[in-house]
Amino acid sequence: MMELTGIGLYTLQEAERLTGAEAREVSRWLFGYSFKNGASLPLWTTQLAELDEKVIGFKDLLELRIVKAFRNHEVPLKVIRSAIDNAKSIFGTEYPFTANRFLTDGRTVFYEALKEQGETELTDLVRRQLVFEHIVRPELYAGIEFTADGQAKRWFPLKRSNVVVLDPEIAFGKPVLAEYGVRTDLVVETYKVEKSKKMAASLHGIPIAAVDAAIRYERLVA
Repeated sequence: MMELTGIGLYTLQEAERLTGAEAREVSRWLFGYSFKNGASLPLWTTQLAELDEKVIGFKDLLELRIVKAFRNHEVPLKVIRSAIDNAKSIFGTEYPFTANRFLTDGRTVFYEALKEQGETELTDLVRRQLVFEHIVRPELYAGIEFTADGQAKRWFPLKRSNVVVLDPEIAFGKPVLAEYGVRTDLVVETYKVEKSKKMAASLHGIPIAAVDAAIRYERLVA
């Protein structure tokens, strides 16, 4: 059986909740799809591709955030695919969008992808370059903690807050209260059942303030 520790595990629905990409989009982008005259391959091979289920890992999840940002600005999938392939080669990593080098070198990768895919008409190219400025910005990477070699290690999803973290080494990468390692969804579920923050805090061995933090986070991603 595949060892999941350190990889993370997310269903398509969980990926939707955490990235804003619809489950249907996640499925098409990361698992491919067929159409009348052919098929579209996945943008990359997911960390859990050898499993029978459509589930993804932590690195897939973070890459997916960037893909969704590009798609929100109507960047064609063929350009995104080209950018991924180029960046893999340049950065020497299978997950280039969330390598911290992409913040500094991504513009060149993106420009080359545009040229390769024929997106070189001046007005369109200028627009696409402006799109890049809006997408790949420090704010989008602000919550990511990197390893010494520049790979994404953990993600703190709340702006300017370290209360909640997604860490593939803890609870299969599900959102947890960083200080206590307790899943936020389980805390909220306990609160709903017990109808008491004090009881939820007691059952999970955390302060009431942590219960409040879990509730706030779960409301934000609901």
